[in-house]
Amino acid sequence: MRIPPIPGGPDGRRMLWINLIDKTGSGLWVAVTALYFVLIGGLSTGQAGLLLGLGGAAGIAGAPVAGRLADRVPLTRVLFAVQLLRGASSLLLLLAHGFWQLLPLVALGSFGERSASVLTKLFAARVAGPDRARYQAVQRTVVNVGYTVGGLGASAALAIGTSAVYRGLLLGDALSFVLVAALVARCAEPPSASRTVAAHTAPTATTATTPVPHREVGAPSNPWRDRGYLLYAALDSAMFLYGCALSVGMPLWIITRTDAPHGLAAAIFVVNTVIVVAFQVRLSRHGRTPRVAADSLRRVAVWFLLSGAATAVAVVHTRWAATAAILAAAIAFTVVEMIQSAISWELSVALAPDDAQGSYVGVHGLAQSTSRCVGPLLMTSVVIATGPTGWIALGAVLAAAALLQRRLVLRRLDRPHPTAAEPPLSVPPVTVSEH
Repeated sequence: MRIPPIPGGPDGRRMLWINLIDKTGSGLWVAVTALYFVLIGGLSTGQAGLLLGLGGAAGIAGAPVAGRLADRVPLTRVLFAVQLLRGASSLLLLLAHGFWQLLPLVALGSFGERSASVLTKLFAARVAGPDRARYQAVQRTVVNVGYTVGGLGASAALAIGTSAVYRGLLLGDALSFVLVAALVARCAEPPSASRTVAAHTAPTATTATTPVPHREVGAPSNPWRDRGYLLYAALDSAMFLYGCALSVGMPLWIITRTDAPHGLAAAIFVVNTVIVVAFQVRLSRHGRTPRVAADSLRRVAVWFLLSGAATAVAVVHTRWAATAAILAAAIAFTVVEMIQSAISWELSVALAPDDAQGSYVGVHGLAQSTSRCVGPLLMTSVVIATGPTGWIALGAVLAAAALLQRRLVLRRLDRPHPTAAEPPLSVPPVTVSEH
Protein backbone atom coordinates (compact mmCIF):
# COMPACT_ATOMS: atom_id res chain seq x y z
CA MET A 1 0.00 0.00 0.00
CA ARG A 2 1.37 3.40 -0.97
CA ILE A 3 1.91 5.76 2.00
CA PRO A 4 0.38 9.20 1.30
CA PRO A 5 2.92 12.05 1.23
CA ILE A 6 3.22 14.23 4.32
CA PRO A 7 1.30 17.50 3.79
CA GLY A 8 3.12 20.82 3.89
CA GLY A 9 5.96 20.20 1.45
CA PRO A 10 9.63 20.67 2.44
CA ASP A 11 8.87 23.17 5.20
CA GLY A 12 6.21 20.86 6.60
CA ARG A 13 8.76 18.06 6.80
CA ARG A 14 11.34 20.42 8.30
CA MET A 15 8.84 21.38 11.01
CA LEU A 16 8.43 17.70 11.89
CA TRP A 17 12.20 17.49 12.45
CA ILE A 18 11.96 20.63 14.55
CA ASN A 19 9.29 19.00 16.70
CA LEU A 20 11.31 15.80 17.05
CA ILE A 21 14.43 17.66 18.22
CA ASP A 22 12.44 20.01 20.47
CA LYS A 23 10.56 17.21 22.25
CA THR A 24 13.62 14.99 22.54
CA GLY A 25 15.34 17.82 24.41
CA SER A 26 12.23 18.42 26.49
CA GLY A 27 12.07 14.70 27.31
CA LEU A 28 15.59 14.91 28.73
CA TRP A 29 14.57 17.76 31.04
CA VAL A 30 10.96 17.01 32.02
CA ALA A 31 11.89 13.72 33.67
CA VAL A 32 14.37 15.40 36.04
CA THR A 33 12.98 18.93 36.47
CA ALA A 34 11.79 18.61 40.08
CA LEU A 35 14.85 16.58 41.08
CA TYR A 36 17.17 19.20 39.58
CA PHE A 37 15.58 22.03 41.54
CA VAL A 38 15.86 20.08 44.81
CA LEU A 39 19.29 18.49 44.37
CA ILE A 40 21.05 21.19 42.35
CA GLY A 41 18.93 24.32 42.80
CA GLY A 42 18.88 24.13 46.59
CA LEU A 43 15.08 24.08 47.04
CA SER A 44 12.88 22.07 49.35
CA THR A 45 10.24 19.84 47.78
CA GLY A 46 7.56 22.38 48.72
CA GLN A 47 9.52 25.22 47.12
CA ALA A 48 10.05 23.13 43.98
CA GLY A 49 6.29 22.56 43.69
CA LEU A 50 5.57 26.25 44.19
CA LEU A 51 8.24 27.18 41.64
CA LEU A 52 6.74 24.91 38.99
CA GLY A 53 3.22 26.14 39.76
CA LEU A 54 4.11 29.83 39.48
CA GLY A 55 6.22 29.21 36.39
CA GLY A 56 3.32 27.36 34.75
CA ALA A 57 0.97 30.23 35.56
CA ALA A 58 3.33 32.67 33.85
CA GLY A 59 3.31 30.45 30.79
CA ILE A 60 -0.43 30.93 30.31
CA ALA A 61 0.22 34.34 28.74
CA GLY A 62 2.48 32.83 26.08
CA ALA A 63 -0.31 31.46 23.88
CA PRO A 64 -2.35 34.65 23.29
CA VAL A 65 0.71 36.91 23.05
CA ALA A 66 2.41 34.69 20.47
CA GLY A 67 -0.80 34.24 18.48
CA ARG A 68 -1.40 37.98 18.33
CA LEU A 69 2.17 38.65 17.21
CA ALA A 70 1.86 36.00 14.48
CA ASP A 71 -0.95 38.05 12.91
CA ARG A 72 1.26 41.13 12.70
CA VAL A 73 4.82 40.01 12.00
CA PRO A 74 6.21 36.96 10.17
CA LEU A 75 5.45 33.82 12.15
CA THR A 76 8.89 32.30 11.54
CA ARG A 77 10.60 35.35 13.05
CA VAL A 78 8.48 35.09 16.19
CA LEU A 79 9.15 31.35 16.47
CA PHE A 80 12.88 31.90 15.97
CA ALA A 81 12.93 34.49 18.78
CA VAL A 82 10.88 32.25 21.07
CA GLN A 83 13.25 29.30 20.60
CA LEU A 84 16.24 31.51 21.39
CA LEU A 85 14.40 32.71 24.51
CA ARG A 86 13.85 29.12 25.60
CA GLY A 87 17.48 28.27 24.98
CA ALA A 88 18.72 31.30 26.91
CA SER A 89 16.47 30.62 29.91
CA SER A 90 17.66 26.99 30.06
CA LEU A 91 21.33 27.96 29.84
CA LEU A 92 20.90 30.57 32.58
CA LEU A 93 19.28 27.93 34.80
CA LEU A 94 22.69 26.26 34.93
CA LEU A 95 24.00 29.35 36.77
CA ALA A 96 20.99 30.02 39.01
CA HIS A 97 20.57 28.86 42.61
CA GLY A 98 17.77 29.45 45.05
CA PHE A 99 14.06 30.18 44.60
CA TRP A 100 14.24 33.83 43.53
CA GLN A 101 16.98 33.30 40.96
CA LEU A 102 15.20 30.29 39.47
CA LEU A 103 11.67 31.73 39.37
CA PRO A 104 12.05 34.31 36.55
CA LEU A 105 13.95 31.79 34.42
CA VAL A 106 11.34 29.06 34.91
CA ALA A 107 8.62 31.60 34.09
CA LEU A 108 10.43 32.63 30.87
CA GLY A 109 10.89 29.01 29.89
CA SER A 110 7.20 28.26 30.49
CA PHE A 111 6.18 31.36 28.54
CA GLY A 112 8.40 30.26 25.66
CA GLU A 113 7.11 26.68 25.72
CA ARG A 114 3.45 27.73 25.44
CA SER A 115 4.32 30.33 22.79
CA ALA A 116 6.21 27.78 20.71
CA SER A 117 3.30 25.34 20.96
CA VAL A 118 0.83 27.84 19.48
CA LEU A 119 3.25 29.07 16.81
CA THR A 120 4.05 25.52 15.69
CA LYS A 121 0.32 24.83 15.43
CA LEU A 122 -0.23 27.95 13.33
CA PHE A 123 2.69 27.10 11.06
CA ALA A 124 1.31 23.61 10.50
CA ALA A 125 -2.20 24.92 9.80
CA ARG A 126 -0.86 27.39 7.23
CA VAL A 127 1.50 25.06 5.34
CA ALA A 128 -0.78 22.01 5.39
CA GLY A 129 -4.02 23.83 4.50
CA PRO A 130 -6.99 21.45 4.09
CA ASP A 131 -4.73 18.50 5.08
CA ARG A 132 -4.00 20.02 8.50
CA ALA A 133 -5.83 17.23 10.39
CA ARG A 134 -3.55 14.56 8.95
CA TYR A 135 -0.48 16.75 9.40
CA GLN A 136 -1.41 17.28 13.06
CA ALA A 137 -1.68 13.53 13.55
CA VAL A 138 1.77 12.94 12.06
CA GLN A 139 3.13 15.77 14.20
CA ARG A 140 1.65 14.32 17.41
CA THR A 141 3.23 10.98 16.55
CA VAL A 142 6.61 12.65 16.09
CA VAL A 143 6.17 14.53 19.38
CA ASN A 144 5.50 11.29 21.26
CA VAL A 145 8.55 9.66 19.69
CA GLY A 146 10.66 12.64 20.74
CA TYR A 147 9.43 12.55 24.33
CA THR A 148 10.05 8.81 24.44
CA VAL A 149 13.62 9.08 23.15
CA GLY A 150 14.37 11.94 25.54
CA GLY A 151 12.75 10.14 28.46
CA LEU A 152 14.76 6.98 27.82
CA GLY A 153 17.93 9.04 27.67
CA ALA A 154 17.09 10.72 30.96
CA SER A 155 16.31 7.38 32.61
CA ALA A 156 19.67 5.98 31.55
CA ALA A 157 21.47 9.09 32.80
CA LEU A 158 19.67 9.01 36.15
CA ALA A 159 21.23 5.63 36.84
CA ILE A 160 24.47 7.59 37.41
CA GLY A 161 22.74 10.40 39.30
CA THR A 162 25.62 12.86 39.74
CA SER A 163 25.23 16.63 39.64
CA ALA A 164 27.20 16.67 36.37
CA VAL A 165 24.59 14.36 34.83
CA TYR A 166 21.71 16.62 35.88
CA ARG A 167 23.47 19.64 34.44
CA GLY A 168 24.24 17.69 31.28
CA LEU A 169 20.55 16.88 30.76
CA LEU A 170 19.62 20.54 31.19
CA LEU A 171 22.40 21.53 28.76
CA GLY A 172 21.07 19.02 26.23
CA ASP A 173 17.63 20.60 26.50
CA ALA A 174 19.09 24.10 25.97
CA LEU A 175 21.12 23.02 22.94
CA SER A 176 18.03 21.42 21.38
CA PHE A 177 16.37 24.86 21.35
CA VAL A 178 19.42 26.42 19.69
CA LEU A 179 19.38 23.73 16.99
CA VAL A 180 15.64 24.19 16.53
CA ALA A 181 16.10 27.96 16.12
CA ALA A 182 18.65 27.30 13.38
CA LEU A 183 16.17 25.05 11.55
CA VAL A 184 13.35 27.58 11.94
CA ALA A 185 15.57 30.20 10.30
CA ARG A 186 15.64 28.02 7.17
CA CYS A 187 11.82 27.79 6.93
CA ALA A 188 9.96 29.99 4.46
CA GLU A 189 7.19 32.18 5.83
CA PRO A 190 3.86 30.36 5.30
CA PRO A 191 0.96 32.26 3.67
CA SER A 192 -1.39 34.13 6.00
CA ALA A 193 -4.68 35.84 5.18
CA SER A 194 -3.98 38.55 7.76
CA ARG A 195 -0.67 39.53 6.16
CA THR A 196 -1.12 39.12 2.41
CA VAL A 197 -2.96 41.01 -0.30
CA ALA A 198 -6.32 39.38 -1.01
CA ALA A 199 -8.77 40.73 -3.57
CA HIS A 200 -12.49 40.28 -2.99
CA THR A 201 -13.47 37.77 -5.64
CA ALA A 202 -16.22 35.26 -6.11
CA PRO A 203 -15.68 31.87 -4.46
CA THR A 204 -13.51 29.50 -6.48
CA ALA A 205 -13.94 25.80 -7.02
CA THR A 206 -11.40 25.15 -4.29
CA THR A 207 -13.28 27.15 -1.68
CA ALA A 208 -16.49 25.48 -2.71
CA THR A 209 -15.11 22.01 -2.09
CA THR A 210 -13.31 22.93 1.13
CA PRO A 211 -15.98 24.40 3.40
CA VAL A 212 -14.05 26.28 6.08
CA PRO A 213 -16.32 28.67 7.99
CA HIS A 214 -15.41 32.35 8.08
CA ARG A 215 -16.46 35.07 10.43
CA GLU A 216 -20.19 35.68 10.40
CA VAL A 217 -21.56 39.07 9.35
CA GLY A 218 -20.70 41.74 11.89
CA ALA A 219 -18.69 39.43 14.16
CA PRO A 220 -15.61 41.05 15.70
CA SER A 221 -12.10 39.99 14.77
CA ASN A 222 -11.14 40.35 18.42
CA PRO A 223 -11.43 36.86 19.98
CA TRP A 224 -12.05 38.36 23.43
CA ARG A 225 -15.31 39.82 22.11
CA ASP A 226 -16.39 36.63 20.34
CA ARG A 227 -18.46 34.93 23.03
CA GLY A 228 -19.12 31.85 20.91
CA TYR A 229 -15.43 31.17 20.37
CA LEU A 230 -14.63 31.85 24.04
CA LEU A 231 -17.28 29.33 25.11
CA TYR A 232 -15.88 26.82 22.63
CA ALA A 233 -12.37 27.33 24.12
CA ALA A 234 -13.70 27.05 27.69
CA LEU A 235 -15.33 23.69 26.89
CA ASP A 236 -12.07 22.54 25.31
CA SER A 237 -10.29 23.54 28.52
CA ALA A 238 -12.58 21.19 30.45
CA MET A 239 -12.02 18.33 28.02
CA PHE A 240 -8.24 18.80 28.15
CA LEU A 241 -8.46 17.48 31.72
CA TYR A 242 -7.87 14.03 30.23
CA GLY A 243 -4.17 14.97 30.32
CA CYS A 244 -4.17 15.56 34.08
CA ALA A 245 -6.27 12.45 34.58
CA LEU A 246 -3.55 10.39 32.89
CA SER A 247 -0.49 12.14 34.33
CA VAL A 248 -1.67 13.00 37.86
CA GLY A 249 -5.00 11.38 38.71
CA MET A 250 -4.45 7.78 37.63
CA PRO A 251 -0.92 7.30 39.07
CA LEU A 252 -2.07 8.60 42.48
CA TRP A 253 -5.26 6.53 42.23
CA ILE A 254 -3.24 3.38 41.52
CA ILE A 255 -0.93 3.89 44.49
CA THR A 256 -3.43 5.12 47.09
CA ARG A 257 -6.76 3.45 46.30
CA THR A 258 -6.27 0.24 44.31
CA ASP A 259 -4.65 -3.19 44.69
CA ALA A 260 -3.01 -2.89 41.26
CA PRO A 261 0.82 -3.12 41.16
CA HIS A 262 2.45 0.25 41.83
CA GLY A 263 4.61 -0.24 38.76
CA LEU A 264 1.46 0.19 36.70
CA ALA A 265 1.63 3.93 37.48
CA ALA A 266 4.62 4.16 35.13
CA ALA A 267 3.38 1.51 32.69
CA ILE A 268 0.30 3.54 31.72
CA PHE A 269 2.58 6.16 30.13
CA VAL A 270 4.18 3.45 28.00
CA VAL A 271 0.71 2.22 27.01
CA ASN A 272 -0.31 5.78 26.14
CA THR A 273 2.77 6.47 24.01
CA VAL A 274 2.63 3.18 22.09
CA ILE A 275 -1.06 3.60 21.25
CA VAL A 276 -0.63 7.23 20.14
CA VAL A 277 2.31 6.38 17.90
CA ALA A 278 0.40 3.44 16.39
CA PHE A 279 -3.03 4.97 15.85
CA GLN A 280 -2.91 8.80 15.91
CA VAL A 281 -2.58 9.20 12.14
CA ARG A 282 -5.42 6.75 11.50
CA LEU A 283 -7.74 8.53 13.92
CA SER A 284 -7.00 11.92 12.36
CA ARG A 285 -10.02 11.24 10.11
CA HIS A 286 -12.19 12.50 12.99
CA GLY A 287 -10.88 16.01 12.28
CA ARG A 288 -11.04 15.83 8.50
CA THR A 289 -13.52 18.75 8.20
CA PRO A 290 -15.19 21.07 10.74
CA ARG A 291 -18.51 19.22 10.48
CA VAL A 292 -16.92 15.79 10.79
CA ALA A 293 -15.00 17.06 13.82
CA ALA A 294 -18.20 18.35 15.43
CA ASP A 295 -20.02 15.05 14.86
CA SER A 296 -17.06 13.11 16.29
CA LEU A 297 -17.59 14.84 19.64
CA ARG A 298 -20.33 12.27 20.32
CA ARG A 299 -17.69 9.53 20.25
CA VAL A 300 -15.53 11.58 22.59
CA ALA A 301 -18.45 11.79 25.04
CA VAL A 302 -18.83 8.00 25.03
CA TRP A 303 -15.12 7.44 25.63
CA PHE A 304 -15.15 9.95 28.49
CA LEU A 305 -17.91 7.96 30.19
CA LEU A 306 -15.99 4.70 29.71
CA SER A 307 -12.77 6.27 31.04
CA GLY A 308 -14.35 7.49 34.26
CA ALA A 309 -16.26 4.26 34.85
CA ALA A 310 -13.22 2.01 34.26
CA THR A 311 -11.06 4.06 36.64
CA ALA A 312 -13.78 3.91 39.32
CA VAL A 313 -14.08 0.11 38.98
CA ALA A 314 -10.35 -0.29 39.75
CA VAL A 315 -11.09 -0.17 43.48
CA VAL A 316 -12.17 -3.84 43.38
CA HIS A 317 -10.14 -5.92 45.83
CA THR A 318 -8.81 -8.33 43.24
CA ARG A 319 -5.34 -7.62 41.91
CA TRP A 320 -5.89 -8.88 38.36
CA ALA A 321 -9.28 -7.16 38.06
CA ALA A 322 -7.88 -3.85 39.34
CA THR A 323 -5.01 -4.13 36.85
CA ALA A 324 -7.38 -4.85 33.98
CA ALA A 325 -9.59 -1.90 34.94
CA ILE A 326 -6.61 0.48 35.09
CA LEU A 327 -5.34 -0.67 31.70
CA ALA A 328 -8.84 -0.29 30.22
CA ALA A 329 -9.07 3.23 31.66
CA ALA A 330 -5.62 4.14 30.28
CA ILE A 331 -6.63 2.91 26.83
CA ALA A 332 -9.95 4.79 26.98
CA PHE A 333 -8.28 8.06 28.04
CA THR A 334 -5.72 7.61 25.27
CA VAL A 335 -8.48 7.15 22.68
CA VAL A 336 -10.03 10.37 24.00
CA GLU A 337 -6.67 12.09 23.63
CA MET A 338 -6.21 11.00 20.01
CA ILE A 339 -9.72 11.83 18.81
CA GLN A 340 -10.19 15.03 20.81
CA SER A 341 -6.78 16.40 19.80
CA ALA A 342 -7.67 15.98 16.11
CA ILE A 343 -11.05 17.64 16.68
CA SER A 344 -9.59 20.50 18.72
CA TRP A 345 -6.86 21.17 16.15
CA GLU A 346 -9.36 21.39 13.29
CA LEU A 347 -12.05 23.44 15.05
CA SER A 348 -9.71 25.92 16.75
CA VAL A 349 -8.44 26.94 13.32
CA ALA A 350 -11.62 26.52 11.27
CA LEU A 351 -13.81 28.57 13.63
CA ALA A 352 -11.38 31.48 13.58
CA PRO A 353 -11.73 34.27 10.97
CA ASP A 354 -8.95 34.22 8.39
CA ASP A 355 -7.81 37.77 9.19
CA ALA A 356 -7.26 37.04 12.90
CA GLN A 357 -6.32 33.37 12.92
CA GLY A 358 -3.26 33.86 15.09
CA SER A 359 -5.12 35.83 17.76
CA TYR A 360 -7.93 33.30 17.90
CA VAL A 361 -5.70 30.25 18.04
CA GLY A 362 -3.60 32.02 20.68
CA VAL A 363 -6.68 32.51 22.86
CA HIS A 364 -7.58 28.87 22.30
CA GLY A 365 -4.09 27.98 23.53
CA LEU A 366 -5.17 29.27 26.94
CA ALA A 367 -7.50 26.26 27.18
CA GLN A 368 -4.74 23.70 27.57
CA SER A 369 -2.59 26.02 29.72
CA THR A 370 -5.48 26.65 32.11
CA SER A 371 -6.28 22.96 32.27
CA ARG A 372 -2.67 22.19 33.20
CA CYS A 373 -2.78 24.70 36.06
CA VAL A 374 -6.19 23.78 37.48
CA GLY A 375 -6.15 20.07 36.68
CA PRO A 376 -3.70 18.73 39.32
CA LEU A 377 -5.55 20.47 42.17
CA LEU A 378 -8.90 19.29 40.82
CA MET A 379 -7.67 15.70 40.55
CA THR A 380 -6.23 15.54 44.06
CA SER A 381 -8.74 17.58 46.06
CA VAL A 382 -11.98 16.67 44.26
CA VAL A 383 -11.84 13.60 42.03
CA ILE A 384 -9.58 11.33 44.09
CA ALA A 385 -10.88 12.70 47.39
CA THR A 386 -14.46 11.65 46.55
CA GLY A 387 -13.46 8.13 45.48
CA PRO A 388 -15.09 6.15 42.66
CA THR A 389 -17.97 8.64 42.56
CA GLY A 390 -15.48 11.37 41.68
CA TRP A 391 -14.23 9.49 38.62
CA ILE A 392 -17.74 8.68 37.42
CA ALA A 393 -18.74 12.33 37.88
CA LEU A 394 -15.61 13.47 36.01
CA GLY A 395 -16.45 11.25 33.06
CA ALA A 396 -20.06 12.46 33.04
CA VAL A 397 -19.13 16.16 33.23
CA LEU A 398 -16.56 15.88 30.44
CA ALA A 399 -19.02 13.92 28.29
CA ALA A 400 -21.58 16.67 28.81
CA ALA A 401 -18.95 19.27 27.82
CA ALA A 402 -18.28 17.35 24.58
CA LEU A 403 -21.98 17.20 23.68
CA LEU A 404 -22.51 20.87 24.53
CA GLN A 405 -19.51 21.82 22.40
CA ARG A 406 -20.90 19.78 19.49
CA ARG A 407 -24.17 21.69 19.67
CA LEU A 408 -22.35 25.03 19.87
CA VAL A 409 -20.06 24.27 16.91
CA LEU A 410 -22.85 22.98 14.65
CA ARG A 411 -24.90 26.10 15.38
CA ARG A 412 -21.91 28.27 14.47
CA LEU A 413 -21.24 26.33 11.27
CA ASP A 414 -24.87 26.71 10.18
CA ARG A 415 -24.81 30.51 10.41
CA PRO A 416 -24.64 32.45 7.13
CA HIS A 417 -21.23 33.65 6.01
CA PRO A 418 -20.43 36.95 4.32
CA THR A 419 -20.39 36.96 0.53
CA ALA A 420 -18.87 39.28 -2.05
CA ALA A 421 -22.17 41.14 -2.28
CA GLU A 422 -22.47 41.33 1.49
CA PRO A 423 -19.01 42.14 2.89
CA PRO A 424 -18.17 41.86 6.59
CA LEU A 425 -18.91 44.93 8.64
CA SER A 426 -15.48 44.97 10.23
CA VAL A 427 -12.53 46.79 8.70
CA PRO A 428 -10.34 44.54 6.51
CA PRO A 429 -6.80 43.86 7.73
CA VAL A 430 -3.93 46.13 6.88
CA THR A 431 -1.95 44.71 3.98
CA VAL A 432 1.68 43.92 4.69
CA SER A 433 3.93 43.18 1.75
CA GLU A 434 6.90 40.82 2.15
CA HIS A 435 9.97 41.03 -0.12
